[in-house]
Amino acid sequence: MTRIQIPRPRNLGEVEQAVLEHVWAHGPCSAEACREALASTRPMKESTIRTVLRRLEEKGYVSHKIEGRTFMFSAAQDRQNVAVRAVKNIIDRFCGGSAEELVIGMVDHAVLDRKQLERLARKIADQKKSLKTGRTKRNQPQGTKEVE
Repeated sequence: MTRIQIPRPRNLGEVEQAVLEHVWAHGPCSAEACREALASTRPMKESTIRTVLRRLEEKGYVSHKIEGRTFMFSAAQDRQNVAVRAVKNIIDRFCGGSAEELVIGMVDHAVLDRKQLERLARKIADQKKSLKTGRTKRNQPQGTKEVE
């Protein structure tokens, strides 16, 4: 099996994550709209939210387009991709690069419930079938969708 090298993510701080969560949930937004939406839980000055969004952009999590004189920020990566990068980082740092060690630890410590374990078992079985037939999510014909 070929391992794909994923660039190591730069960690997200709590405020950066809150801002990114807002962008994922609400789509493209201005710094001001984001600041206002987060004001009740994370009050920030206009300059602070702009700095946070700029840092998220530097880290590759958001991008912007200019509409008139306003920067409109949108997610550059979807939630699942960011989660995969974060888990990959944990696996590399704490499990010696072994995803198996992470999953076994999660099973041993009852992090996954029965339903999640069954879904994981189905996903593994489906992946084994895909590998036998030479079809994976990455090389599926366009217009088809992987069914879970």
